[in-house]
Amino acid sequence: MPNLFWKTAKGTKGLLAKPFKTEEEFEEMVFKTSELLEDIFLLKRQIRGGTKSGIPDIIGIDRDGNVCVIEMKNKPVDSRIIPQVLQYAFWAERNPDSIRSLWLECENRPDDITVSWDKLQVRILIIAPAILRSTLDLVDKINYDVDLIEVTRWVEGDNDFLLVNTLELEPTKPPGGVHGRPVYDEAFYKSQRNHKSVEEFLKYCRELTAFVKRKGWNLQPRFTSSSCGFKAGFFNAFSIQWIGTKTFAFYVNLSEKDARQFKITMTRYQKWGKEGSAVYFIEPGERRVADFGPLFEAAYVKLSGG
Repeated sequence: MPNLFWKTAKGTKGLLAKPFKTEEEFEEMVFKTSELLEDIFLLKRQIRGGTKSGIPDIIGIDRDGNVCVIEMKNKPVDSRIIPQVLQYAFWAERNPDSIRSLWLECENRPDDITVSWDKLQVRILIIAPAILRSTLDLVDKINYDVDLIEVTRWVEGDNDFLLVNTLELEPTKPPGGVHGRPVYDEAFYKSQRNHKSVEEFLKYCRELTAFVKRKGWNLQPRFTSSSCGFKAGFFNAFSIQWIGTKTFAFYVNLSEKDARQFKITMTRYQKWGKEGSAVYFIEPGERRVADFGPLFEAAYVKLSGG
């Protein structure tokens, strides 16, 4: 069993592992801690009704407009969970009208999220205290974005500590005849967006990647169908996101009050549940990555706690 130690100015404390008693308690803790699913707007929990199978308990929409099917287990899981979550993904693809109805019923839904209901993109999240690494091998062979997230709880007095670990997929080239997850590269973006804008988008992604590397920040770029996010594990500090087929913008994860302390003019503030992002439209050639350095640094400090 792993041990977790908390080093403070007063000394080092050993924390005790405190497993969740039930799956319901596990779900409640995760969803009351909104930061754990920072980029997902939850539509409904416990969607399943009657004896229907293949329907997810929890569903949401992320900032890229993907429908997210979320499966939580209060026990270690392995690759046998994949067929189950694939059923949920198939259900979502076959029932866009049902999900759209849930979306429209939400009064506080984000106003700048675009969902392609006629060409639905599905993302799968599996959350459990432990996930066997062999699960990664199977995940890499299916045509969906999948997040594998381990969450465990530790306690010290009245304080709860949640240890979150995201299992990362190593980029691999699938063997002939096997179609794995989509590759978000120049060809992919040009198949859906203005070609000149794609070139500028990727240029800014490279410049921001180089900026992060020079700073020595522990962030990795992650491309999705509509963005390039800079993440520490599952959590995003800032990103470059598409808005339509020609326009893209910096999204910086700061409170509106903190963002307005900087001199750079904000295009708008996008509220997302308890959190939000400052949005800055990018005009190629006029907006420079370095000009946003203080904003990016503030977002990184907020995320890292440094």
